Amino acid sequence: MSGQTLTDRIAAAQYQLTGSDMARAVCKATTHEVMAPKKKHLDYLVSATNTTNVNIPQMADTLFERATNASWVVVFKALTTSHHMCVHGNERFIQYLASRTSLFNLSNFIDKTGSHGYDMSTFIRRYGRYLNEKAFAYRQMAFDFTRVKKGAEGVMRTMTTEKLLKGMPVLQTQIDTLLEFDVHPKELNNGIINAAFLLLFKDLVKLFASYNDGIINLLGQRIPRAPLLLRTSKITMNLSLENLLCSLHREILQDEEE
Repeated sequence: MSGQTLTDRIAAAQYQLTGSDMARAVCKATTHEVMAPKKKHLDYLVSATNTTNVNIPQMADTLFERATNASWVVVFKALTTSHHMCVHGNERFIQYLASRTSLFNLSNFIDKTGSHGYDMSTFIRRYGRYLNEKAFAYRQMAFDFTRVKKGAEGVMRTMTTEKLLKGMPVLQTQIDTLLEFDVHPKELNNGIINAAFLLLFKDLVKLFASYNDGIINLLGQRIPRAPLLLRTSKITMNLSLENLLCSLHREILQDEEE
């Protein structure tokens, strides 16, 4: 039966001694246990982002520190926790990520302790790139494509021509980077990658909604450059992958019900 390692317990105790409950919660959410970050720790961190006296940079920096661990388990959970904060936490969290010159430097990450760690390292590198791109998109646009209002009165539908021509390529790049995660059913073999996948799947649905709103806006304005933005890109080429993600999502939901 898996459990927290001695290293996890020592790290949590150190944070407790320094009086940092938030850092301790980050440590607890990113233990060496091969399971998704526990809901109670994620809920605590989300709640903390909504308090006025919380130190958002400290929270994010602690997650960055955990992402430098040698263990794929700790690093993957640090990425998943960071993504969860971007989705469910106060917007100040992703604002801070966007303000940093460097984020997750995982392009060369590899855990050679076993075949499973080696396999998961590939997804960690891809996941890190996506989260970096998500923060970069926020820096470029000053909003999160997944969190803005959708539909007829939505941000992308009512955006000015100038900003739309700037925003659509940024949105396309974010979608392309997400699709590069490219996980297959047999690779969804532990709670950590499953948690990451569900966050990515939900982001993809919202990104496509924003993309569709942008396309409707482009066509409505009859912009001369619209055909260039409607090029055959990875987005259109990967519609089959979107269907795959839908099927994977259904499989996970079925597993949870069982």
